[in-house]
Parts: sequence; structure tokens; C-alpha cells
Amino acid sequence: MQAVRSILVVLDPDHAHSRALTRAKLIAGVTGARLHLLMCDKKRDHGELLTRLASQLGDDGYDNVTHEQTWRDTLHESIIAVQQAEGCELVVKEHRPDNPLRKALLTPSDWKLLRHCPCAVLMVKSERPWSGGVILAAVDVGNQDTDHRRLHASIIDHGYAIAGLAKSALHVISAHPSPMLSASDPTYQRSETIEQRYRDACRAFQAEFDISEDRLHIAEGPADVLIPHFEKQLDAVVTVIGTVARTGISGALIGNTAEVVLDALLGDVLVLKSEEATAHLAGLAQAANFSR
Repeated sequence: MQAVRSILVVLDPDHAHSRALTRAKLIAGVTGARLHLLMCDKKRDHGELLTRLASQLGDDGYDNVTHEQTWRDTLHESIIAVQQAEGCELVVKEHRPDNPLRKALLTPSDWKLLRHCPCAVLMVKSERPWSGGVILAAVDVGNQDTDHRRLHASIIDHGYAIAGLAKSALHVISAHPSPMLSASDPTYQRSETIEQRYRDACRAFQAEFDISEDRLHIAEGPADVLIPHFEKQLDAVVTVIGTVARTGISGALIGNTAEVVLDALLGDVLVLKSEEATAHLAGLAQAANFSR
């Protein structure tokens, strides 16, 4: 989080009070990051509001504040175009769930933002203060390839950074799969051997990232069910999660855990991507921008 030097704050044209701006100010107050206010609206002019907000932020001690209004073909394309142009390392946006019928027919715009945005995205869902609340980091300890290890390190680093900012405790959850009798590896045919394998992996993980036993939660089941369960049980205010950023047909049919849990979680959600996914999506975004 300390590496964040520029924050893109997506404002909602239909809601004067911005939860996203409140969270962005909290982070910028600690990191000294620049705030770039963005209004995506093709119907109304919000220039006066943006100027007033920037002035108020200046009076509050936020010296580096810029703003703009823009619109491209879609909301997520508008946001990503500005994120790329401004070099922002973090996008902060309030999440408002789509109605179930619309979601069944169309991919929600916030899902598209999570899939395609090359940088970290903080989805703000609550007005509840972070101070003193539990921070929950979700990792898949069973995946030990280089890309996942780097992603895990980023998730834990951001979790610790937010916990330090909020003067709160970091808890970690790792879900492991249920037994599969058809699995070629006998390890995955019995619940006891699966759990033991994950616990062995977790011991190395705990030593590497200084996670105490009472703050590590390992459970059997799908991550998109267990993450909301532990968020509620621990009363977490922020959940930090990684995504593989699927696009295309596989993304439409399968979805990512981050997308699936977005509406199920009560608190804020910080979504991070692996270095490989970030580089790939940045290349796609640049190519799309250059072609316009």
C-alpha cells in the first residue's frame, strides 16, 4: 500500500456522498498519494462539483488533487482508459449490486472492471470505519507455482499494510478442495490427506509471512462460500483477495472467486492481480487505447 503514489477515485454521478472518496482520503492521508477524481457520465456536466471537491480536499490538506469527467463506450473502459493515462496504482470505486435479473442477463460492470483493470481495485461497500476492525486475506496455499507465490505475497503485504493503517489484526483464510474419488493423485481422494497436505504447506507459509496459528483459518469447501462465511464470523471490515483475471468465454462461464463473492461480502473488498495478469491486461489496455 505504501507503493501507491496515485489513486483513481471513481465518483458516482447519482450519489453526492462518496464512500469511495472517504476510503481514498484515508489511504492518501497515510501514503501521501495523489488523488485523481473521475466522473464517468455522458449526460450531465459535473465540472462545478469536481472543482468544488478538489478545492475542499485542498483545504483539508490534500495538496495533489486533480480531476476530470469522461466517457467511453462503457463504464469499465472509461475507468481503465483514465487509469492508464494517469498511471494510477489503485482504483477506488463504490460497489452497488446489480439487480438479480440484470446480472443473469448481462455481466455486471464491476465484474468487467475487476477482470480487465491492470491495477489493484478497492470496491467500497460499507461506511463502517476500518479502525480496529479485522482485515481478512484470502489465499490458496495449495498453489505453489511462482506466479501464485508472488500473488500470495502481494495479498499478505497489502493485508498487513491495511491492518497497520487501521490499527487492526490481519487474519488469513485458505480453502482446500473436498475429496475427489476420481482424482489421479491419491492425496486428493481422502479428506484427511488433503487437509494434511494443506496444513504442511501452511506451516511454511506461516513461517514466511509471520502468521500465527490463531489467525490462520483452513477449511474444506469452495472459496466463494468460505470467504463470506469467515468474513461474517470474524466481523472483517476489509477482505483482500487475488484474481486470475479471466477474460473471454472462460471468464463469462466460470467467473472468478473475486467476482462471485463481491455481492456476498458485507465489507470492502481489495482485489489484486498477479504480475503476469497485470502485465497482460496493461498490454491489452494500451493496445485498445492506441487503436482509438
